[in-house]
Amino acid sequence: MKKRIPQCLLLVAVMIISGIPTFAQRKSAMLNHIALYVYNLEKSTAFYRDIIQIDTIPEPFHDGRHTWFKVAEHSHLHIISGAKEIVTHDKNSHLCFSVPSVEEFMTRLRQHHIPFESWKGEADKPTLRVDGVKQIYFTDPDGYWVEINDDHT
Repeated sequence: MKKRIPQCLLLVAVMIISGIPTFAQRKSAMLNHIALYVYNLEKSTAFYRDIIQIDTIPEPFHDGRHTWFKVAEHSHLHIISGAKEIVTHDKNSHLCFSVPSVEEFMTRLRQHHIPFESWKGEADKPTLRVDGVKQIYFTDPDGYWVEINDDHT
């Protein structure tokens, strides 16, 4: 036990000196997760897993009402069943995922008969943002808007 204390102190000192970020050093909040309340868990899970192509991760409840996805190093998307109906949402409230090729993603949407549009609502067309980022919009099975873009920043 006495040998472990100096080793632990040495490890902490190395982390501080080397600038490895720790929670205590972080000065701002970090996105942990976004939760969507859905009508049909299986359909929504398949959409985000198979169409958006994000990986599922273990969820702690094991109650058949949750699916969790890893969307970034420390950020998740939680899908929770229980919504009584599908609700119409405004496009200004949307999730956004960046992909290597918007063109390839549009092809996938067409293959799955999922309509998409530009920001202005033009069917089957992308929007070119003022900074050169190409983007498209469509809804998930519960009417939540999703943006796909090719932003590489």
